[in-house]
Amino acid sequence: MSNAWRSEGKTRSLSEVYGSIPIHSGPGFWKNLRAFIGPGFMVAVGYMDPGNWATDLAGGSQFGYTLLSVIFISSLFAIVLQHLALKLGVSTGRDLAQACGEAFSKPVAIFLWILCELAIVACDLAEVIGSALALNLLFDIPILYGILITILDVFLILYFQHRGFRVLESIVMSLLAVISLCFGYELLLSQPDIGSVVKGLVPQASIFQDSSQLYVAIGILGATVMPHNLYLHSSIVQTRAYAHTEADKTKAVKFATIDSTLSLGLAFFINAGILILAASAFHINGMPHVADIRDAYQLLDPVLGSKWASALFAIALLASGQNATLTGTLAGQIVMEGFIDLKLAPWLRRLITRMLAILPAFFITWIWGDSKVGELLVFSQVILSMQLSFAVIPLVWFTSDKAKMGKFVNPVWLTTLSWLISAVILGLNAYLLLQIFGLA
Repeated sequence: MSNAWRSEGKTRSLSEVYGSIPIHSGPGFWKNLRAFIGPGFMVAVGYMDPGNWATDLAGGSQFGYTLLSVIFISSLFAIVLQHLALKLGVSTGRDLAQACGEAFSKPVAIFLWILCELAIVACDLAEVIGSALALNLLFDIPILYGILITILDVFLILYFQHRGFRVLESIVMSLLAVISLCFGYELLLSQPDIGSVVKGLVPQASIFQDSSQLYVAIGILGATVMPHNLYLHSSIVQTRAYAHTEADKTKAVKFATIDSTLSLGLAFFINAGILILAASAFHINGMPHVADIRDAYQLLDPVLGSKWASALFAIALLASGQNATLTGTLAGQIVMEGFIDLKLAPWLRRLITRMLAILPAFFITWIWGDSKVGELLVFSQVILSMQLSFAVIPLVWFTSDKAKMGKFVNPVWLTTLSWLISAVILGLNAYLLLQIFGLA
């Protein structure tokens, strides 16, 4: 990899499609923050998709509050990595896919693109299953039919895409508000033990000693820090019409980081809320095997003593699936154009990704029945975790290179922390593979 970019920054595809959103040019903090609020919430959607629900439910019901520390640490990892992604986009005018496409040879770029596409399909698989489950719980639509109905998401998303980027952001933030209110209410009903919650934020040795805990923990990591979000954030942060002076880029990085950190803080609340709900409602009451979303739905009303708990749970699940579907579409567009400069019509790009997700979900459900849906959700998140290093390592490499980043290069402490995070992610995945093959 060369030390400098091989060409000038490319025109940003999303800005071409949606236009740049004007920002406040004065010194006012709140006006600037309001202008930059949005991309972080678009990214945060991927940190609370249906795949998170499956891993968080499994972790909470089986192991109580123990894996809460994994969600907390994963959220801190996410805050650091998303900061690097948005800084790359603002300072260089390139998203991560474009940067990889320029910096690496064509075969390497194609290899990374394929891995990223696998991650997007795995993520979309979670969205398909989550939405189908929500439709089944709310309207008693069979899972197989629900999986097929999710094809309609393609056309719904295309409609909103033509309404402008602010419209997309507003929809996402509205659905996030619905999810937050639903879980806030259910947490109040579950009355978790605050002392146990605080203790759960401290990592326990049992996570590494118990292979089943480690498997779910890595699934949580894959569900929390999602590889395609790094590509997405580095692109959509450029939809703000900041001037390309050093001072304006510095301001853009500052406010985009605040936006990202606030958004991921909300994502941590949702993910922690799901695990805490499962721990306080199921694990504490001697129901450690409630790892399936449908079982949780059926048991929430009697366990929490509320006729609304199950319905709100399903509504939040449906909102989560629709939100993550929208951002997955944008991520797919970004990586395809950035890595291999291949442009497809948005409807075709979305349809291909959705079909690749629907086929395994449909046939596994058809052949083995609905009982395998929950396991498929957790497995999709482990796949995401396996792909993560291939996005994180180039990101840390680029942002630590002064020749590429100039003034915006990572300081020594951030470079050290970023490589440490990369090593933890890579090491956990390697250890899981060794366990799978009976070598550890």
